[in-house]
Amino acid sequence: MKSLGKLYLIPTTLGESDPMDVLPQTVKRAIDFIDYYIVENEKTARKSIKIVHPEKKQPDLKISLLNKHTDVKEHSEMIAPCLQGINVGLMSEAGCPGVADPGAAIVKIAHEKGIQVVPLVGPSSILLALMGSGMNGQSFAFNGYLPIEKSEKKTALKNLEKLSFDKNQSQLFIETPYRNNKLLEDILQSLQPNTHLCIACDITLPTEYIKTFRVADWKKTKVDLHNRPCIFIIHRMN
Repeated sequence: MKSLGKLYLIPTTLGESDPMDVLPQTVKRAIDFIDYYIVENEKTARKSIKIVHPEKKQPDLKISLLNKHTDVKEHSEMIAPCLQGINVGLMSEAGCPGVADPGAAIVKIAHEKGIQVVPLVGPSSILLALMGSGMNGQSFAFNGYLPIEKSEKKTALKNLEKLSFDKNQSQLFIETPYRNNKLLEDILQSLQPNTHLCIACDITLPTEYIKTFRVADWKKTKVDLHNRPCIFIIHRMN
């Protein structure tokens, strides 16, 4: 019986940084022997592969697209090469596949089909932000995007603040980069003065910015977050 191929979860950089600064050699070695890839954007995936492994022959790559336009029925087809003994690489647009990333759906199917999943080490903006925040790394939750509508967003913020207090749990969330400044404004209007807020943006990039202050102190601080990928963390301490 033919052995199954493996699904390798291949991390990428979080921006225009030197891969050698944030990616281990295991990533380059994996790219060396993998020709089949599942990615969010073909152009950026090819660019990432070329930067990490310039010797890789681009015409040899077989690429399937996984994004919000992909039909769920196509998921099984993407991973089908593994059933033929071929290794497949799953790449995120930035950071680690499967974490705040559509790749989780492919990983789920791999487990259902008995395909070995091999996660490779790489940068996760969520964990790096938490590491740099000084908040509770023993208990935390990532909440993704908050509601866009102002009143719903403020309600969500107050609920997360209460949850952080009741469970002594750090609450992480994100926003579309061009809305970051508006979100910060809503945070400062909604939360109590002594609630801690960490803003972590441009993680691993030369412009990296990670600061934790109380809400009252953030109101005295000027920072421009426009179009900068950010993680926000709040925690109202006991």
